[in-house]
Amino acid sequence: GDTVTITQDSNGDVEVFTSIGKPAYYEQKPAVDKEIVKAYGLTIQYFAANERIVLLDQAKVVQEGNTFEGEKIVYDTRRQIVNAGRATNTDVSTPRPRVDMVIQPRKREQAAEQPQ
Repeated sequence: GDTVTITQDSNGDVEVFTSIGKPAYYEQKPAVDKEIVKAYGLTIQYFAANERIVLLDQAKVVQEGNTFEGEKIVYDTRRQIVNAGRATNTDVSTPRPRVDMVIQPRKREQAAEQPQ
């Protein structure tokens, strides 16, 4: 992002990272055997206590070939769950009345041939 703000509690523990950019960018490799998750938004907030990322305005997540786009996306980094929708009570530069998703089909395992 162009600017990053870190908010801490009275004990000095990080509560929220806020990144603002055109767009701001986040990436994470959730596990050794998983692809890198990429996330974009004009504003990205990471809430450390519940390990959630909120992407606002031109929000997009790319996860294992699947893409999710909308005004607002909440991504649970622990459970790797994407929740996309409208950004209510928030000014967005590009209003999107719908969420766009592209889900890749799962690869089928080939069944062993059965003798007849």
